[in-house]
Amino acid sequence: MAMIPTIFGNNRRSSVFDPFSLDLWDPFKEFDFPTVTSFPSLSRENSAFVNTRVDWKETPEAHVFKADLPGMKKEEVKVEIEDDRVLQISGERHVEKEDRNDTWHRVERSSGKFARRFRLPENVRMGDVKASMENGVLTITVPKVEMKKPEIKSVEISG
Repeated sequence: MAMIPTIFGNNRRSSVFDPFSLDLWDPFKEFDFPTVTSFPSLSRENSAFVNTRVDWKETPEAHVFKADLPGMKKEEVKVEIEDDRVLQISGERHVEKEDRNDTWHRVERSSGKFARRFRLPENVRMGDVKASMENGVLTITVPKVEMKKPEIKSVEISG
């Protein structure tokens, strides 16, 4: 007996409240929305684009970007900075060669090209950007321009 009640009997497939139910109700199923297959440019081959996760933090000294790129070598990744302060991380994850004798049960790892772009603030030194890759994590450090503290000068009041 299931601990989660069902609306349409004891059939596990029709449980509305069971998060592990095999049959989920989709309120938009009847609408004709464009899908990933409707756009060839968004095919499975390019799905790595949406799966590339990047963290961006700002420290007092620099902007630090960390991108998760598991299984990729540094030769497969490109880091570029355009003149208008745009940082671009791009690359391509290749599909493994398929052996006709193999039986695939599940393919979840994405492959294809990816690109992420970030507009940098004005307080960065674009010539001193450093990038490193370790254990599938790309770290990009963009140093900030040292802001000079305004010099305060006392002015003597006459009169």
